[in-house]
Amino acid sequence: METFLRILRLDFLPSSADLALLSLRLWLGATLLFNHGLDKLLNFNEKSSSFPDPLGIGSTASLGLAVFAEVICSALLALGLLTRFAALGLVINMSVAFFIVHKAVLEMGPKSGELAFIYLAGFTTLLIAGSGRFSLDQVLFAKGVAPKS
Repeated sequence: METFLRILRLDFLPSSADLALLSLRLWLGATLLFNHGLDKLLNFNEKSSSFPDPLGIGSTASLGLAVFAEVICSALLALGLLTRFAALGLVINMSVAFFIVHKAVLEMGPKSGELAFIYLAGFTTLLIAGSGRFSLDQVLFAKGVAPKS
């Protein structure tokens, strides 16, 4: 019976919070960068006049902030460099997208903010947890800190 419970609990798989944080950073950072950020960056001039202006700062400035978050912050996040700063930028970006642009709608359909909400959850997790051991933050800024065992 104990063997059966170990199988159900997947105890045979190694457990690593640091590996999980690496996976989350790469998955969310790369997906947002390549699926959303690069298009905004590469088509900035075409999109700048019609981009939503949820904060009342102008379409071009709003697009610029979105590009900063979705390109720069996403790349930093994936690398694990200045992770909490990058995650904060992405939390702000996704909060604006979910709460203001999509009006906190989680229903299915074209006006749904479901994707922004899911990204928001992941970026909030990374803001709280940090980058983990497998990151440039650890390599560059953890001098004299003994690695976790």
